[in-house]
Amino acid sequence: MSIKIIRAEKEHIPDLVPLLDGYRIFYNQSSDEPKAKSFLEDRFHNQESIIFMAVASGEPAGFTQLYRSFSTVGLQPILILNDLYVSNEFRNKGIGKDLLIWAQEYCKKHHYKGLALETAIDNPAQKLYEQLGWSKDCHCFHYFWSANS
Repeated sequence: MSIKIIRAEKEHIPDLVPLLDGYRIFYNQSSDEPKAKSFLEDRFHNQESIIFMAVASGEPAGFTQLYRSFSTVGLQPILILNDLYVSNEFRNKGIGKDLLIWAQEYCKKHHYKGLALETAIDNPAQKLYEQLGWSKDCHCFHYFWSANS
C-alpha cells in the first residue's frame, strides 16, 4: 500500500468531510456531514488551520489539523495539533505516525517553537506520541471554561 501525505486545499473538502465526520463520531458526536463540510469550508476560507491528509492507495485515509497560536513566554509562534484521525480500515499501517512526522517537519521548516496537543487519558496513541519525542506536560493543568454551561 502506498501512502502519501498532502497538504489539503479547498478542493479536498469532499475527501475530508467523511474523515472529519468519522473523527467526531469517534468522540461520541452525532454524524453530521453537512456541518462538517461547513466547518471545513470556514477553516479554509478564513485560513485558520493547516490540514494534512493521508492518501493510501488513492483513498483518503486520515488527517491532522493544526491551528496557529503563540507562546508569549517563548516569544514564538506555536502550532496546536487539534485533530488526528485515521479511518478504521487504515489503522495500524503507520498512517498516524506519518501524519505526526509530517506535522513535526512542517513545524521545523516554518520555524515554530513546537507542537502542542491534548489527548484523552486512555488514548492508546500516547505511546506513539512518546516514541516520536513528545513529552507529557506534568508541570501544569489544562482548564476549560464552557460558554454553554
